[in-house]
Amino acid sequence: MKRITSLCLIIGLVTLTGCKSINLAMAPQAETKPLMAPLVEKRETITATGYAVVAVQNHKNPAQQRLMAIRASKLDAYRNLTEQVYGQQLDASSTVADMVVTNDTFRTKVEGVIYGARLVSITPVGEDTYETTLSLDKDVVQDLRVLYMSQLAVKNR
Repeated sequence: MKRITSLCLIIGLVTLTGCKSINLAMAPQAETKPLMAPLVEKRETITATGYAVVAVQNHKNPAQQRLMAIRASKLDAYRNLTEQVYGQQLDASSTVADMVVTNDTFRTKVEGVIYGARLVSITPVGEDTYETTLSLDKDVVQDLRVLYMSQLAVKNR
């Protein structure tokens, strides 16, 4: 019995000699930066533009259509800001039959919270389109990302 115990101990020690511990306190500084940080560091603000067509708005009154187009262009600009801050989830699938693509499908999803955006302009483009431009300060973007990462951590528990 002593011989088996000694043999197991020797095998365990030999196996552990190949292991190496890593001192996490001495990890390089670059590894501790968030993955999304470099995106905005070069710019003081990020801007996004949204568009909407007046004629496709679901109302018979032209003035109401114009107001709805302005609102839709603003929401499109917010969606574009959200894409820049949080990224975009893309799901894609392709069907191939006889070595020919028969179906190609893409779906995108954008999800996030935007606050502190500044309205730069709302301008008519041509006779039937509105353009809205929003900007977001770099510090607010960083706050939004920290908030998002903390919510992800809570969700994954």
